[in-house]
Amino acid sequence: MDMDVNHYEVLGLPFGVEGAKLTEKEISKAYKLKALELHPDKRPDDPNAHDNFQKLKSSYEILKDEKARKLFDDLLKIKREKQQRQSQQDSKKRKMMSDLEERERAAFAPDPSFKARKEEERIAKQLKEEIERIRATMLAKKESPASSVPQRETKQSGGGLDKDKVLKVSWEKVGEDYTAERLREIFSEFGVVDDVVVKSSKKKGSALVVMATKDAVVAATGSVCGSLSNPLLVLPLQPAVATEFPSAQRSAETDNISNLVGPGYQAYEDSILKKIQMDMGGSSSLLFGNSCICKAD
Repeated sequence: MDMDVNHYEVLGLPFGVEGAKLTEKEISKAYKLKALELHPDKRPDDPNAHDNFQKLKSSYEILKDEKARKLFDDLLKIKREKQQRQSQQDSKKRKMMSDLEERERAAFAPDPSFKARKEEERIAKQLKEEIERIRATMLAKKESPASSVPQRETKQSGGGLDKDKVLKVSWEKVGEDYTAERLREIFSEFGVVDDVVVKSSKKKGSALVVMATKDAVVAATGSVCGSLSNPLLVLPLQPAVATEFPSAQRSAETDNISNLVGPGYQAYEDSILKKIQMDMGGSSSLLFGNSCICKAD
């Protein structure tokens, strides 16, 4: 007899705790009903009908015998307990495996605090580099000659600058004052303005206006510029002189004119006229920019 056969199930009866409570009469009734169902005469086409019927009879004989039935009930009980223990063990194993897998995932997963710390270090490094860049830029601006107006004027009046493209502008410190932006706006009407350098004192203001072309210098010279209440005196830094002078003398006088503003220019003009009168002994004329100034004995 196969020990794995559940004789209660063969008769169609419940087993376990409920099966142990069944009476012999209930077992006999269940056998008769099952015998009518599985009898070979009722199943002429079933090749296993005879074996199934014999199995039914064997199960009935075991359950009908009190001692055999008790042993079989004990065997079922042991199997149930074993299954329960196995089920509990399987559940514990599954839980252990699940916990182990969770710990492994946690071990290999990136630590949020570590990731945040790395991100903080990265941003701090970038900020430090940006601060150093800004400080270097500020230091370069502070040390640049462009921050000093006198230095810019000296550089612009050096040998590398075409003086024919430079205007010397002066004005009185009354009424409207002039800034580099305002002067650039005014002289841009005559051409492109490359640069404007303003140097002012308490009483007078002056500036060098560097034009892009000589034609722009000619166009602006002698024109009435600026505010009517405080017009600008516009002169070329390199004036065109009709009378020829020795080159060394003309160079020295040209350099001196760059420092003349307002009344100072009148003294320069008078000295030139006096020299011309002495040389020519008669009436002399000096063409300066677009203005012609004449004197006679």
